[in-house]
Amino acid sequence: MRFLTLCFILCMVSVAQADTRTRTVTVYRSAQDDANEMARTGILRHRGGHGYEGIGFSTVSGAAACRASCYWGQRKVKEVAVSRGARGWFACVRYW
Repeated sequence: MRFLTLCFILCMVSVAQADTRTRTVTVYRSAQDDANEMARTGILRHRGGHGYEGIGFSTVSGAAACRASCYWGQRKVKEVAVSRGARGWFACVRYW
Protein backbone atom coordinates (compact mmCIF):
# COMPACT_ATOMS: atom_id res chain seq x y z
CA MET A 1 0.00 0.00 0.00
CA ARG A 2 2.85 2.38 0.79
CA PHE A 3 4.37 1.62 -2.61
CA LEU A 4 1.12 2.56 -4.40
CA THR A 5 0.82 5.75 -2.38
CA LEU A 6 4.42 6.68 -3.25
CA CYS A 7 3.79 6.01 -6.95
CA PHE A 8 0.66 8.15 -6.87
CA ILE A 9 2.50 11.05 -5.23
CA LEU A 10 5.39 10.82 -7.70
CA CYS A 11 2.96 10.85 -10.63
CA MET A 12 1.19 13.91 -9.28
CA VAL A 13 4.50 15.74 -8.78
CA SER A 14 5.60 14.98 -12.35
CA VAL A 15 2.25 16.22 -13.72
CA ALA A 16 2.51 19.42 -11.69
CA GLN A 17 6.05 20.01 -12.98
CA ALA A 18 4.94 19.45 -16.57
CA ASP A 19 2.19 22.06 -16.13
CA THR A 20 4.64 24.74 -15.00
CA ARG A 21 6.78 24.22 -18.10
CA THR A 22 3.91 24.82 -20.50
CA ARG A 23 2.71 28.20 -19.22
CA THR A 24 2.46 30.99 -21.75
CA VAL A 25 3.85 34.48 -21.36
CA THR A 26 1.70 37.43 -22.40
CA VAL A 27 3.61 40.00 -24.44
CA TYR A 28 2.31 43.57 -24.59
CA ARG A 29 0.99 44.42 -28.04
CA SER A 30 0.25 47.93 -29.19
CA ALA A 31 -3.05 48.93 -30.76
CA GLN A 32 -1.18 49.27 -34.07
CA ASP A 33 0.00 45.65 -33.80
CA ASP A 34 -3.60 44.54 -33.29
CA ALA A 35 -4.91 46.68 -36.17
CA ASN A 36 -2.19 45.32 -38.47
CA GLU A 37 -3.04 41.75 -37.48
CA MET A 38 -6.74 42.29 -38.22
CA ALA A 39 -5.90 43.86 -41.60
CA ARG A 40 -3.51 41.01 -42.45
CA THR A 41 -5.95 38.22 -41.56
CA GLY A 42 -9.17 40.03 -42.48
CA ILE A 43 -10.70 38.95 -39.17
CA LEU A 44 -12.20 41.57 -36.86
CA ARG A 45 -11.57 40.42 -33.28
CA HIS A 46 -10.63 41.68 -29.84
CA ARG A 47 -7.15 40.69 -28.72
CA GLY A 48 -7.90 41.59 -25.10
CA GLY A 49 -5.73 42.14 -22.07
CA HIS A 50 -5.68 45.93 -22.24
CA GLY A 51 -8.79 47.08 -20.40
CA TYR A 52 -11.43 48.77 -22.52
CA GLU A 53 -10.81 48.10 -26.19
CA GLY A 54 -12.93 48.88 -29.22
CA ILE A 55 -12.52 47.49 -32.71
CA GLY A 56 -14.15 48.68 -35.89
CA PHE A 57 -14.26 48.09 -39.64
CA SER A 58 -15.22 50.24 -42.60
CA THR A 59 -14.85 50.10 -46.37
CA VAL A 60 -14.99 53.93 -46.52
CA SER A 61 -12.05 55.24 -44.45
CA GLY A 62 -9.94 54.77 -41.35
CA ALA A 63 -11.89 57.49 -39.56
CA ALA A 64 -15.14 55.66 -40.27
CA ALA A 65 -13.60 52.48 -38.85
CA CYS A 66 -12.72 54.38 -35.65
CA ARG A 67 -16.26 55.74 -35.36
CA ALA A 68 -17.58 52.18 -35.74
CA SER A 69 -15.44 50.99 -32.79
CA CYS A 70 -16.98 49.95 -29.50
CA TYR A 71 -17.23 52.74 -26.87
CA TRP A 72 -16.44 55.48 -29.47
CA GLY A 73 -17.65 58.79 -28.05
CA GLN A 74 -18.39 57.19 -24.67
CA ARG A 75 -14.93 56.82 -23.12
CA LYS A 76 -11.68 58.80 -23.10
CA VAL A 77 -9.31 57.57 -25.84
CA LYS A 78 -5.88 56.28 -24.80
CA GLU A 79 -4.56 54.79 -28.07
CA VAL A 80 -5.87 54.70 -31.65
CA ALA A 81 -4.56 52.66 -34.58
CA VAL A 82 -5.83 52.08 -38.11
CA SER A 83 -4.62 49.69 -40.78
CA ARG A 84 -5.85 49.02 -44.29
CA GLY A 85 -6.48 45.46 -45.38
CA ALA A 86 -7.71 43.88 -48.60
CA ARG A 87 -11.38 44.25 -47.58
CA GLY A 88 -11.21 47.71 -45.99
CA TRP A 89 -10.03 49.64 -42.94
CA PHE A 90 -9.55 48.06 -39.50
CA ALA A 91 -9.32 50.11 -36.29
CA CYS A 92 -8.25 49.28 -32.77
CA VAL A 93 -9.04 51.90 -30.11
CA ARG A 94 -8.03 51.56 -26.47
CA TYR A 95 -9.67 53.62 -23.76
CA TRP A 96 -8.92 54.70 -20.20
